[in-house]
Amino acid sequence: MVDLRKGAAIVGVHEHPTRYAPDKSELQVQGESVIKALEDAGLSKGDVDGLFTSSMSVRNSGLNLADYLDLNPRMVDNTSVGGASFEFHLSHALTAIAAGRMSCAVITYCTLARSGGIAVGTGGAARLGHPRLDPSPDSFEELYGVTTVGLYAMVAQRHMHQYGTTPEQLAEISVAVRKHASMNPHAMFRNPITVQDVLTSRMISSPLHILDCCVITDGGGAVVVASPEVARGCRRPPVWVLGTGEGVAHQGAGKRDLAYMAAGQTWQPAFATAGVTHDDIDMCMIYDSFTITVLTTLEDLGFCKKGEGGDFVSGGRIQLGGELPINTDGGGLSSNHPGMRGIFLLMEAARQLRHEFEGTPRQVPDCKVALCHGTGGGLGSRHSGGTVILGRD
Repeated sequence: MVDLRKGAAIVGVHEHPTRYAPDKSELQVQGESVIKALEDAGLSKGDVDGLFTSSMSVRNSGLNLADYLDLNPRMVDNTSVGGASFEFHLSHALTAIAAGRMSCAVITYCTLARSGGIAVGTGGAARLGHPRLDPSPDSFEELYGVTTVGLYAMVAQRHMHQYGTTPEQLAEISVAVRKHASMNPHAMFRNPITVQDVLTSRMISSPLHILDCCVITDGGGAVVVASPEVARGCRRPPVWVLGTGEGVAHQGAGKRDLAYMAAGQTWQPAFATAGVTHDDIDMCMIYDSFTITVLTTLEDLGFCKKGEGGDFVSGGRIQLGGELPINTDGGGLSSNHPGMRGIFLLMEAARQLRHEFEGTPRQVPDCKVALCHGTGGGLGSRHSGGTVILGRD
């Protein structure tokens, strides 16, 4: 068995600063991000022999992107499993580099959800009068106008019923992430909020208030991944890929467990490859489409027992200065969420591990090991989970 620990490294990142870009195309945002990420790494387009991308638009494929960027990659990966696609991409890049198929890859993404008027999380096919009638899992749900926020609200209701989780505990997550957003000049919302602010904000789908839900923005970025040989010659210190895990969860032919996430399948292989324990993790980037996503993810990643997530996220534990700070960029709840947010988890974790915020309150002190977990699809239905553990050089 090949030892994949430190088999590849993140050597360049760029998060496009836009949150609203009606004057740009998705390819333009990706192109700008790729060039700047390569500059960050001290590399050029000629060094790239792998291209990984996913999109909410079928027109924005790796084929079109390679043409737009004038790249001729030896490997193209369009794996699309929702917001976790980019954690899957990093895992695939790691194994491809280990197999000698490539030595330097770019992972990139953009969606212009806000300027395009895409109602991420609230739209439903049946509401548009176009339910899917072909034999597929969606056929049993879209007839009734299911929405993403409705699915997550159902998960939250079940968690509250089964474990006694409270709206106040969910609100603690939103408060913590907003505190972190206040330190990010590019975050969409930076004003501080309180638990009471969350509880009195507009109800979207009970028990989720609007401040329990992610923002809708434009956005994109790029991550450069390289072999150890290439990484050692790059401009920035490498951020090593220590371990990865991929998984999917679904309705189990009718045996649905609303409280279970794919994270329960992915953390063990990631931790085993990385050779770390939960106590070694200095910070986490957890996909925060909704507050309930964070709470259940932390449980199924093994940071606390199932049903104890409400207590775990309370008391400042997940804030900067706490025991396990999460989403130090402001997350999807406050910074940006252009439909599929998993790539931004990798960027912020890399910045923290490179100590880019040293001397500021945004820096996690002595950050050496970070965990990223992306979620795609919808909890309570079909969803993906990708866990990545990264380490400082």
